[in-house]
Amino acid sequence: MMELRRWVRRAPDKRPLTVTGRAASSTNPRTWSSFDEAQASTAGAGLGFVLRGDGIGVIDLDHAIVDGVILPWAAEVLAANPGTFTEVSQSGEGLHVWGLLAPTKGRVIRDGRNIEIYSTGRYVALGTALPGTSMELLPLNIAQLT
Repeated sequence: MMELRRWVRRAPDKRPLTVTGRAASSTNPRTWSSFDEAQASTAGAGLGFVLRGDGIGVIDLDHAIVDGVILPWAAEVLAANPGTFTEVSQSGEGLHVWGLLAPTKGRVIRDGRNIEIYSTGRYVALGTALPGTSMELLPLNIAQLT
């Protein structure tokens, strides 16, 4: 991911920003930057990565951590996707499971679980790496989620 020119900054309210602080777009590559450019920028409050439909995707687990404990439904998603990069979201209550995923229409699952799956036309505000996570991106297993 770091080699790809798909980085943006993020505003405190999670809106994507260019490295100069203007509005960025999850569908306009002219508003994206390299990792080094985004990392060096002081615009906004942090980094984001754009999903372009070229094989990188994310399973976004909202409200998956309570009092520092990963909820059982979220632990099942992690167990189904071992060894791929995972991070704790900005809120400290969610998880982003990053990996390889063919272009697919975004999905939202609200059945007691709070799951979103994206691989194109979105950007994700980066969090902090889950302790012990790999930096590798492996194929995502989403079959059990739907």
